[in-house]
Amino acid sequence: MAKKIIGNLKLRIPAGRATAGPPVGSTLGQWGLNMMDFINPFNEATKELQGKDVIVHLQVYEDRTFTWKSLGRPVDDLIREAINIKKGSGVPHTDKVGKITRAQLEAIAEIKKDQLNANDMDGRVKIIAGSARSMGVEVEG
Repeated sequence: MAKKIIGNLKLRIPAGRATAGPPVGSTLGQWGLNMMDFINPFNEATKELQGKDVIVHLQVYEDRTFTWKSLGRPVDDLIREAINIKKGSGVPHTDKVGKITRAQLEAIAEIKKDQLNANDMDGRVKIIAGSARSMGVEVEG
């Protein structure tokens, strides 16, 4: 019989730098989980992305065990890196902060292809373009 899931957690953690402090320690501590069972494997698995944020999904089970899956870097970080901006616009529909090309969108879509809910490249590019627009980035092409 499958274990009963009592929690689904989503964390954004700097790769290779998870510690027992916030946000990891406080979140896992609330659920009564052993932090080191997550921190050491996470830091080892993400050391090649050192310092960049990574999205992690954790499933917490009734017996206080858990499984985790790293989803890689967030789309907004990839967009900001592709067009060299510090942050998105506070008023995205009026104040534009940069432009992104179709080729850059395709490169990001290729990185995130396993996490996006789309059948083909055009669908993936539309999802990424929507994220870019919501950040105040103009989409070319």
